Amino acid sequence: MSSSPRIDESLRDTIISRPDVILEDQDVMRALIAANERSMGGNIVDLRGIAMDRLEARLDRLEDTHRSVIAAAYDNLAGTNQVHRAILRMLDPIEFEPFLRDLGGDVADILRVACIRLVLESSENDSEPEMARLGDILSMAEPGFVEAYLAEGRSSAPLRQVTLRQVHNAEPQIYGNAAKDIRSEACLKLDFGPGRLPGLLILGAEDQNQFSRQQGTDLLAFFAGVFERTMRRWLS
Repeated sequence: MSSSPRIDESLRDTIISRPDVILEDQDVMRALIAANERSMGGNIVDLRGIAMDRLEARLDRLEDTHRSVIAAAYDNLAGTNQVHRAILRMLDPIEFEPFLRDLGGDVADILRVACIRLVLESSENDSEPEMARLGDILSMAEPGFVEAYLAEGRSSAPLRQVTLRQVHNAEPQIYGNAAKDIRSEACLKLDFGPGRLPGLLILGAEDQNQFSRQQGTDLLAFFAGVFERTMRRWLS
């Protein structure tokens, strides 16, 4: 008589009728392979088992990469939808003041930022009452301010249309009372056409990781392009 314990008949019948259940269960397969290696003794090297282990490790890495790619694709799709919604909301107002008010309200909420600020360079002293009313959104600056703000004191720094960076001491001239809470920002350099001074649209965030130099800028560059063209209508 065999001293080996017999497997339960119902379980045996299930395995015989559905072997794929065993093959698809990684934990069960590992246990079977380990039992087979123990039965061969310590003096035998199972090259097939080693190869299988390596293939399994490569498969795990491929699955991780696959999940990362899918997650990144979903993030990109969500970001695209977010920017498109913000643009559509930005295009709704037909007057300049509501247009700016929406930037600091609905548009900022859609983009999930703490605040949005618009800086316009001007060679004149713009201190009219309407400018004061929009002081929490709109700031006037002297010519050259935009480049100086983006360069952060580095004269050789290349100026891109979109600059993403962390902020340690936010500029009160830009953010006002919200400056103490800003930890990162997206700076969108604006070109209003020939003969006009540049502007700057700044998105401030309380999360220091919301905007960083490693992130892509294509969507924000598109947003800046739409904003430029909309502003030209008001400035004409």
